[in-house]
Formats: sequence, C-alpha cells, structure tokens
Amino acid sequence: MRVLAAMSGGVDSAVAAALAVEAGHDVVGVHMALSRNRDQFRTGSRGCCSIEDAGDARRAADMLGIPYYVWDLSERFEDTVVADFLSEYEAGRTPNPCVRCNEHIKFEALLDKATALGFDAVATGHYAQITTREVTLADGGTRTVRELHRSPNDAKDQSYVLAVAGPDRLARAMFPLGAFASKDEVRAEAARRGLSVSAKPDSYDICFVADGDTRGFLQSRLGSRPGEVVDVDGEVVGEHDGAYAFTVGQRRGLALGRPAADGKARYVVDVQPATNTVVVGPAELLSVDRIAGEKSLWFDGVLEHEPDGWFDAEVQVRAHGAPVPARVRASDAGVSGVDGSGADAGAPAMEIELTGTPLRGVAPGQSVVVYRGTRVLGQATVARAWRAPADR
Repeated sequence: MRVLAAMSGGVDSAVAAALAVEAGHDVVGVHMALSRNRDQFRTGSRGCCSIEDAGDARRAADMLGIPYYVWDLSERFEDTVVADFLSEYEAGRTPNPCVRCNEHIKFEALLDKATALGFDAVATGHYAQITTREVTLADGGTRTVRELHRSPNDAKDQSYVLAVAGPDRLARAMFPLGAFASKDEVRAEAARRGLSVSAKPDSYDICFVADGDTRGFLQSRLGSRPGEVVDVDGEVVGEHDGAYAFTVGQRRGLALGRPAADGKARYVVDVQPATNTVVVGPAELLSVDRIAGEKSLWFDGVLEHEPDGWFDAEVQVRAHGAPVPARVRASDAGVSGVDGSGADAGAPAMEIELTGTPLRGVAPGQSVVVYRGTRVLGQATVARAWRAPADR
C-alpha cells in the first residue's frame, strides 16, 4: 500500500513510520505545520509542531530512507481547531482541542489530501488498535467490520480522542503502535533503529498554548470582560475578567471575596455567557447521572446488532478518565433543553443514563465516548448533564 506517515517530530510518529516501512508499504513522511508563527519554538515538553519538531521529523525520515515533505495546514488549523476552542469557551462550554484536531486536521484535511494524492492510508503514532472481524448479515451473508479498540498501554491510550474519526475515516487509518504495551517499548524500538528522537520528551498541554496559560491565551484573543461570580442563590461573591475562562468543575482561580457559610470549598457549577456570569456552589451539585449528547456518531456494526432502544455499555468523558457503566441509546429526536424544549431537532443525538457511580463535573462541550470493554462503539459531544430526581 501507499502510506502517508504523519510525522510530528516525536518518537511515536517516527516509530510508527518505521514500522510501516518495515511492513513493506511505500511510505512518504509528512510534517504538518500548524502554527502561523514560523518562529515558534518548543518549550521543554510544552507545545508541538515547532521548527525543532519539523527538523526532528526530517532527520527521522532521512534515517528511514523515505521522502519527506512539510504541509502548511496552519490556516485550516486556525480556522477550525483554534476557532472552535475560542467559540466554545466564549459560549460557556469546555472544548477538547485534541479531539477537534483529530476531526478537522488529521482525519479530514490530512486524510483527504492524502487520498486525493493516491495514498491508500495515513499512518499515525496514536496509541490505539484497529481490528477487523466478519459479521453475519440478515440474509446469511457476511461482511468485514473495522473496529477501534483501546491500546494495551492504558497510560497512553488515545482511543478517546480518536473516536471522532468515525468508521469511514477509520477505514483509511493505520496505528502501527497499537500493540505496544508501554512507552518504554516504543523508545527502545526507536533506539534500536538509531532514531535520534528515542529520548525526546513527550509534548503535553494544548499545542497552540505552549506556555500552558490557557486563561491568558483566551484573554489575549477575547479581551477583558469583567463580570460577577455568584452563588446558587444569586448573591455576588466575587468578580472575574471573563466568564469564558471558567469551566464546570473548576475550583482554583475563583478569587472569591469570602468563604462559603459552611466553610466548604466551592466549585464552578454553571457558566452563563449571556449575562457573563459564573455560578459557584458546593461539590455535590457537580454530580450527574444523565447526559445528553449531540453530533453523535456510531461505528460500523454497532447499532444494527443492538436491540432497539437502550443497551448496556460504559462511557468516558475525559481522555484518561475512568469508564463508568451506563445505559445508552441513539436518538434522532435532537437534544432536549432543561425545560424539555427540543434543540436542534432531528440531529443525531445520544442519551445516556449512568447505572453506577455518578460522574462529577461533566461540562457541555466535552466528548463522551461509548465503550464495551476495549471496543469503541460511538461518540458524541456533551450538550448537557444533570442529576435525575431522587424519586425516578
């Protein structure tokens, strides 16, 4: 196969490209330039896709003996990932830029361009597994289904942020690191092959906020918007420079003028962009057992083999959060508002009822991914989360 290897300049993508070459594929390496600032540099383990990273990717490609190119996707990145990040926070929601990057850049812009150029697949250094199996059809025939599964490396598993790729794009993806159980094994593989990135530190935090100051980044783009922090009774207990900088479940950085009457910690329980208000309350208000998801998608062979209506699964709302048991169902009726009114009626939606321990601090805008064991069944964006009445 002709394979385009996405090479970030890190050890994971370098080893993934090496394994694709070793498997006998015709491999071409490409580095995605995502920053509009050509002088951007990496700060230790913070940030990625910098000038240094592009150089590291080139050296790895040279070592592997494969062609190497740099594709400028910075405008697409700014117009999709960064724009979504800003608009979601401005709307009082909590985005996940890694999910949006996979959706709009790696498995849309990059994959579509690769397909147009005649490549059969794109290989990345993600920690996840793709498996295939034969399923029996109603007429007795069979067809092959590709499934997305967790990586055996629990600490690095990225199936959560890959779920947004969906079944169609998954069909043109390769994850050569899928079988690796630890990052040490990947580094050892890189060292054995003489790749200079074998000891390079992992990047973390948001790549376009290399200094880690998310609030500062938001304020530089959205400006100062002073407003009030109120408790659940509406009493003013503090001030802020912009409600967009707060997220449900947040405890630090509230700068409250006085402690709660009971002396307990207070958390952000709601962000109201229309009035530029942040609402704080006790921890117990953060627990939810119902989630409504929007923009849902399901992987191939999932719903056709589930009974009509609800089915048992596990759901996860953070990249490395613990999955919790739930009842889930797909719905095309749209997501209902808190008052019961329909919002975006007819759009693909997902309904979730937690059947075990409630989740805490689930914010609109987060991704919710449905699993059964290691297998990813589907994904949606949290529209709202709440606690069902005790008598239900």
